[in-house]
Amino acid sequence: MNDKIKNENTDALFRAILTLSSVEECYMFFDDLCTVPEIRAMSQRFAVAEMLSKGEIYNEIVEHTGASTATISRVNRALNYGSDGYKLTIQRLENKTEEN
Repeated sequence: MNDKIKNENTDALFRAILTLSSVEECYMFFDDLCTVPEIRAMSQRFAVAEMLSKGEIYNEIVEHTGASTATISRVNRALNYGSDGYKLTIQRLENKTEEN
């Protein structure tokens, strides 16, 4: 866990996110919470993480997502040395897909 972001307000935000029960509810909440560029940046980073976890190369990722190589490197660093949040969510989404 990253102690740089852990505080009472962040805990409250994450508890609020955990109350959301559908993609539509997420759209509603994040539309109120974030700007469009912030949401696009987060979704782009997650797409990059998914592609990196599948072994895709930087050129393919740039072409598909429009992410800069700096963004791809940052996401790659998080995948390899981060808190494993990307890995956890990607694995859970894969498991959910396999169940359906």
